[in-house]
Amino acid sequence: MSDIARIEAASFRLAGHAVRTPLLGSSFLNEIAGRRVWVKAECLQHTGSFKFRGGWAAVSALTPDQRAAGVIAYSSGNHAQGVALAAARHEAPCVIIMPSDAPRLKIANTRAYGAEVVLYDRVRENRDAIGARLAAARGLTLIRPYDEPEVIAGQGTTGLEIAEQAVELGIRHADVLVCCGGGGLTAGIALALESRAPALRPRPCEPEGFDDTARSLASGSVQRNARAAGSLCDAIVTPAPGAITFPINQRLCGPGLVVSDEEAMRAIALAFTRLKLVLEPGGAVALAAALFRRDQIEGEDVIAVATGGNIDADLFQTALTHYAG
Repeated sequence: MSDIARIEAASFRLAGHAVRTPLLGSSFLNEIAGRRVWVKAECLQHTGSFKFRGGWAAVSALTPDQRAAGVIAYSSGNHAQGVALAAARHEAPCVIIMPSDAPRLKIANTRAYGAEVVLYDRVRENRDAIGARLAAARGLTLIRPYDEPEVIAGQGTTGLEIAEQAVELGIRHADVLVCCGGGGLTAGIALALESRAPALRPRPCEPEGFDDTARSLASGSVQRNARAAGSLCDAIVTPAPGAITFPINQRLCGPGLVVSDEEAMRAIALAFTRLKLVLEPGGAVALAAALFRRDQIEGEDVIAVATGGNIDADLFQTALTHYAG
């Protein structure tokens, strides 16, 4: 299991390789939210998302023989790119299983990092089965996108930075809103904050129709989504909370928050207009919750983790044209 010791070890291995992303504010966003909004800009991380942290933590923890044999991962795009770049920098062969409807930019970037990309139909095929079959056939080490202790630890380094930056900015109490798919980033941040900043409360944020974590937290048991696809927030669409991540999030997180695709698109436009940040829909869900769920948040400050910025140009143009203002 991941814990603070594993997160600190991952932080040591990531030193000099990951970006310490800024915590940004905007008076305009504060006015919309009715409180001070701080945006943890993980869209500025290598590969355009926080996933590089977990990818590097997992690949760097392997033995030399495991790295030489190669790694395999499945992802709609951000975990794919994080693992692919980490593998390339460790000179490890890499295979990535991606849904055929993943954003073109993410598929192209993953290939550009040197990975072999295997496409699948996310509605008709099971990525876990494909990954297990290829891993066994080729002797590859599977790096899961969230239910993986080293991946959770790597993502948890985001929480270490948030704790430090909150002290620097004088933030004493706040909800920390985290875009949540399988819950790896949420769990990592939750563990880091439990140790370093217990007055900061993590809360998972999800798109409507794919709010499995919010429903699971509310019911006390794991809930699954009825659909496998259908949201613009593809980066955080997963079947259900992870077996490792859910117990952590159940113990440490506050209630989940849910926003619409339209609100995510509005958050994309506002992030660009006010902070000059480029976000993808799944990476904008936490900011959307901070801005448009003000009655479900308490306190003078809220921290939103902007988890990724890998958005196709046409969708980004749509956000700026139709959802600005």
